[in-house]
Amino acid sequence: MQLIPRHDPYLVVRSTDGVTVAALRGELDLVLVRHLRPELDALVRESDALTVDIRRLTFCDATGLGLLAHCAGRTHRRGTRWRLLCDQPWILRLIRLSALGDLLRPEAAPEGPAAQPDAAFPPLPGFPAPSVEPGWSGPGVTRPVS
Repeated sequence: MQLIPRHDPYLVVRSTDGVTVAALRGELDLVLVRHLRPELDALVRESDALTVDIRRLTFCDATGLGLLAHCAGRTHRRGTRWRLLCDQPWILRLIRLSALGDLLRPEAAPEGPAAQPDAAFPPLPGFPAPSVEPGWSGPGVTRPVS
């Protein structure tokens, strides 16, 4: 696994076997979207497979969903693989209510090295662990079959 060096408390990027994982943290609102968009655009352009891990977000508004939809759409148009890791019921509900499930295709139960959301980020005060409602499911949410 290669960790791409950057000093950003809101974004950690790592690459393994041709898959790039961008883990986001914090509040995905207008301010953070403006900060992250150039970085995510570059990852979309350069990655053969892009996984965006939003399990450590503490907030996401319409601007944040717009950024995710933008990245997913560009990734699909390039013909590369897209994955969105999300296990937070409130974000999954936003995705469902905004009818973005088919585009974003969130996965609530990841497999492999990206399975540990805390592995990318050291603990920081003020960033609570996301709450997960066991057994939650809904339209547009895919879960790998065990």
